[in-house]
Order: sequence, then structure tokens, then C-alpha cells
Amino acid sequence: MLSPLWSIHLAVLLFGLAGLFGKAVAQPAWVIVLGRTVFAALAVALLVVWRHRLSVLWQVKSSQRWRLLLAGAVLALHWTTFFAAVQYSTVAIALLGFASFPVFVALLEPWWFAEQIRRQEWAMIALVTIGLLLVVPEWRFEASATQGLLLAVLSGALFAVLALLNRSIGALPVLTSTFWQNTVAAAVLLPLWWWLPPVTLTLQEWSALLFLGVVCTALAHGLFIASLAALPARQVAVITGLEPVYGIGFAWYLFQEQPTWLALAGGACIVVATVWASLAKPQHG
Repeated sequence: MLSPLWSIHLAVLLFGLAGLFGKAVAQPAWVIVLGRTVFAALAVALLVVWRHRLSVLWQVKSSQRWRLLLAGAVLALHWTTFFAAVQYSTVAIALLGFASFPVFVALLEPWWFAEQIRRQEWAMIALVTIGLLLVVPEWRFEASATQGLLLAVLSGALFAVLALLNRSIGALPVLTSTFWQNTVAAAVLLPLWWWLPPVTLTLQEWSALLFLGVVCTALAHGLFIASLAALPARQVAVITGLEPVYGIGFAWYLFQEQPTWLALAGGACIVVATVWASLAKPQHG
């Protein structure tokens, strides 16, 4: 049995590893997300059946249902834009662009929950903005790196909406929330399987999607939630900030995606701002 500290490190490492599947699976982003959500939902369902806790999937109040449905749809869009960002640019640019999500939480949360934005959060927004400006080598809309970063930032904005939706849903068992959000996300994307040109996956691609759904999604979220009960929130926030570091390291080693020094400097700004924001008001993915 892993200790809580090892559990959170493994979970964050798996979150960072997930981005690599945008390069490893040569399929459209929506196909990767469809495979991810189907296998994640199936893994949770099998776990629930194995533990004889099928009733946990139905512990949803009527006031929570529409929010769960909306959260599942947002999850599908969030992951699709993220993997598209990886395919347009690099794993590093996608991860760093997505890491801007605390900016959107800071901007949306006061409106959503009638809370006041703090001066510290304005400083964090400025730091993330500087980091994003440094990440891409040149700002031209027709450049794939710029398009990838913009998609990644959109993914971060959608993740912020998802985080706020999950907060508004209220307390739910993690298995319940994970199952229904992944199931709804899969249902949102499934019609594309028939509407768009036929897609043929190799055995290797099926295996990659199985690993992505079961290990990098269902298992990673389980480890993350379990560690939250045993570790201080500040420690979890600092370790979570390592997600882009892990992902960039994997991409550097496996795909020779070596970021420039300017991009690393921009990434450092974003990671510092993310950790800073999480220490002040934790946001979990």
C-alpha cells in the first residue's frame, strides 16, 4: 500500500503523463478523449461492482443531476481542446497553457459565488500572463505553436469552469462523480463516431487508450483524492504544481521535445503562479 505522499506524487506524475497520448495516438483529439472517458467509466463501474457498492452510483440528489450533466459536457470539451493543443504544438506548450487555469478561477469565482477578488490574485494573473507571452517562440496566429497555446489556454478556462461546477455540485462520493462525469463526456462525443469519417485504431492505439483511461484517469484520480484526506492542503498544492514539470520531462525524453530557455522561463512563471494560487485557495482537478 502506497503512503499518502507517494500516492500524490504518482497521481500528479500520471496526470502529467496523460498529455503524451496526444502524440502517441495518431488519432483526432475527440477519439482520444472518447477512449479515455469510456475506459475510465468502465474501470470505475467494475471497481464498484467488485466492491459490492453499486448503490454508490445512484447517490445523486435531484439538484445535483443537471450540474453533473453539464460538468460531463465541459469535461469532454476540456480534454478535447487539451489534446488538440498537444497535437498542434508540443506537450510542454499544452501543459503550460493549461496551467493558466487558476487565472480563470480567480476571474470567474467572484462572479459565480459572489466572492471578492484579492490583490494577490491580480498579481498571480499578471505573472501567468507574462509566462504565457514567453512560452511560444513568436506570436503569429497562423503559427502552430500559437494555435496550440490558445487551445491550451481555452482548455484551462474550461477546466476552471469544471472546477467551479464541481464546487457548486457539493459533496459527492469520488466514484460517483468520476463515473457520471466520464460517462456523460463519452455520451457527448459518441455521436461523432458515426457522424465523422470512419476511424480505425490499431491494437497499439487501443492499448494506449486503455492505459490512459484506466491508469492515467481512474487510478490517478483515486490516488489524488485518497491523498487529500491524509496530507496538508499546502503540501498537496506544491506537489500538484509539478504536473507540467513531469509532463515536459517525459516529452523531452520520449519525443525529444526540448523547450527553449525562454519557454522554460515562462513555464517557471506559470508554475510559480499556479502553486501560489493553490496555496491561497486550493483548486483540484
